[in-house]
Amino acid sequence: MRFATYSAGAETYYGAATNDGMIALNDEFPQWPTLLDAVRADGLETLEATSKDKPVTHTDFTYEMVLPNAPRILCVGVNFPDRNAEYKDGSAQPKYMSLFPRFASGFTGHGQNLVRPPENHTLDYEGEVAIVIGKSGRRISQEKAYDHIAALTLCNEGTIRDWVRHAKFNVTQGKNWDNSGSIGPWLVPFTNASQLDDARIVTRVNGEIRQDDVLSRMMFPIRREIEYISTFMTLHPGDIIITGTPTGAGARFDPPKYLKPGDVVEIEVEGIGTLSNGVEDEVPA
Repeated sequence: MRFATYSAGAETYYGAATNDGMIALNDEFPQWPTLLDAVRADGLETLEATSKDKPVTHTDFTYEMVLPNAPRILCVGVNFPDRNAEYKDGSAQPKYMSLFPRFASGFTGHGQNLVRPPENHTLDYEGEVAIVIGKSGRRISQEKAYDHIAALTLCNEGTIRDWVRHAKFNVTQGKNWDNSGSIGPWLVPFTNASQLDDARIVTRVNGEIRQDDVLSRMMFPIRREIEYISTFMTLHPGDIIITGTPTGAGARFDPPKYLKPGDVVEIEVEGIGTLSNGVEDEVPA
C-alpha cells in the first residue's frame, strides 16, 4: 500500500494511493489530522487495513510533498564512491559522513514543477532514496537500525549549485530554496531489508539516464547513517533522512547540464515508484 498527501480543490488530504485514484482517510482518523500524525502513532498498518475495500474518493488531485510538516530533514552528502571521485581532490573515502539540514519548504510534490529562482540558474537534480523514521531512538546500533524505519519515499534533492559555495563550512543556503526539490510521490511502508539493500536508483532528465547505481555501493550504508545520526540526536517518528545521491548530477558534466524550464526529471526505484517533476522559472511577486 502507498500513502500520500494531496490536495483537491481548496482542501488538503492524506490517504491511500491506488491506480484509480486516492482514497481519503482524514475523516476516518480525526486523531491523526495529517499523515505525519499517523506515522508518529505507528498507524500505517491501521491505514492500510482501513483503506481495504473502500472506494476511490478523488480522481482529480495534486500530489503535495508527502510529509509537508516534517519536523526535521537531514541529508547525507557525497555518499557514493564515484560521487566522491567527482570532486577530483584526490581524497579517499572520508571517515565520517557529510550531513546538512533541509527544510520542508524547500520541497514540492510529485507532478509539480521545481522552481528555478531569478537570482541564479544553476538548479541541479539529485535522485535519492529517503527513509522516514517510525520509532524513536538514541545511539541506535546498526543491527537494530532498520527496526526504526517506518516507510520509504523518493527525493529529488534539488540544489542551487552556485549558492552552496557562498560560505566555507556549509551548503545550507544552496539547499533550501523554496520548491527547489521534491519528496514523494508517497510513503511505502518498510517491511524488509531487501527494499533497501537491493535497491537500484535511476535518474532521468528528459528521458536520458543521468544517474544509475545501487544502494549497496553507498560508502555509508543506511544502517550506518541511522547509527551515526542517532549518536548526537534522538531520532523521532517523522524525521526524514535523505540518504545520498549517485554520480551524474548536472554540475559534473562539462559543460554543466543544469535544469531549465520545460525539463522533466524522473527518479525511479523499483518497489517504491517514480518521482517526476517539471521545471519552471519563479515569477517574483
